[in-house]
Amino acid sequence: MPKFSERLVALRKQFGLTQKQLAGELGLHVRAVQNYEAGRLPDAEVLIELAKYFHVSIDYLVGLTDDPTPPRRNSSSDRDP
Repeated sequence: MPKFSERLVALRKQFGLTQKQLAGELGLHVRAVQNYEAGRLPDAEVLIELAKYFHVSIDYLVGLTDDPTPPRRNSSSDRDP
């Protein structure tokens, strides 16, 4: 399974973004994006923001699944009392 860094590079390129553009979109330093693409894992907050931005699941980003589909969010009417 691909590693996080490989998935991040692929998604960034798929969206037609440079490292600088992605950093700007997420309020990160360019060096942070470079570090993530070199193999450093971001903290949970950044993982969540990346998953939201690219419309994929965190499991997909970190290589636990090959299915990029994010989980369906439950509305309050879907929950058990």
